[in-house]
Amino acid sequence: MDSQLLSSRDTKIRHRCVACYKMFNRREHLVEHMKVSHHSVHQPRCGLCLKHCKSFESLREHLNVPDHLCKGNCQTIFSERGCSLCLQVFEEATALAEHKNKCHLSPPPPLTTSTLRNQVNPSRSHVGSRFKAVAVDCEMVGGGADGSLDQCASVCLVDEDENVILFTHVQPPHPVTDYRHEVTGLTEVDLKDGMTLQDVREKVLAILCGGHNDGAGRLLLVGHDLKHDMNCLTLQYPSHLLRDTAKYVPLMKTNLVSQSLRYLTKSYLGYKIQCGKHEPYEDCVSAMRLYKRMRDQEHGLSGKAEGNGLNSWKQSDLEKMKPEELYKNSTSEYRCWCLDRLSHS
Repeated sequence: MDSQLLSSRDTKIRHRCVACYKMFNRREHLVEHMKVSHHSVHQPRCGLCLKHCKSFESLREHLNVPDHLCKGNCQTIFSERGCSLCLQVFEEATALAEHKNKCHLSPPPPLTTSTLRNQVNPSRSHVGSRFKAVAVDCEMVGGGADGSLDQCASVCLVDEDENVILFTHVQPPHPVTDYRHEVTGLTEVDLKDGMTLQDVREKVLAILCGGHNDGAGRLLLVGHDLKHDMNCLTLQYPSHLLRDTAKYVPLMKTNLVSQSLRYLTKSYLGYKIQCGKHEPYEDCVSAMRLYKRMRDQEHGLSGKAEGNGLNSWKQSDLEKMKPEELYKNSTSEYRCWCLDRLSHS
């Protein structure tokens, strides 16, 4: 009887995922799991047991709730020496305290007339080698009979140093039936002298193209729910240059549903936004900070980027691989933003 139990346990160990530690009775089940999980060095990982998680929300759950798949007491250790924002674990409490001073950020200061007057010149010299990304945010007013038609009413662009590149009100192309003042703070007077939508779109595109007129994007465009902002701007931009904090898998919910920018800012940066009316500059800066925090993660140079991964192998060959080999040949389902840093270093 004991030998049978030992044999059964050994079988489970042989078919254990080396990334998330799930057990499988059959090797082909482990292979199928690896195909759909896309485990790689780019996934969020526990700093204690090294378990891979689909998203940071999954990792947060792992660190705050006992995990039967892991032998280590990650929950207790994290509660004593873990950062609640970036989810790193430190050797000593003093190191954690020093880290929190840098990790917990303060809200960006409100825009002033002086700040707007000194907008960074979006010339070719500005968008040279130093700046690789700009963040955008738009505020919408309502059109149509019921005010449900979103129309761009203000646009803000900031660079990686949180300097304002562009801030302007926009004259909506259709009559405004709802200024949504409680959220936007805008009135008819604010939009009276705004730029036309076409002029704004051309100016934004010129910034993104580095001052060139060839229409080829040269800067990464950061934002939250970029598709919505781009639709309202009637702006088209290459998808491989978009960095959307609403669609980045590590920042999504465990069921891969988008989080709000307000939630992400509080959970990963440590401050609140959108407590009253929405400020485009505040939202821009928050999206940029989230992007840079994800970009600055250290995943090392090992492992592959996104691609076909295990799906390019024959099933018979995969079933001959050890769990470690399956993981080595597995690839991420998304392009990790840490690769932006490596490609521009």
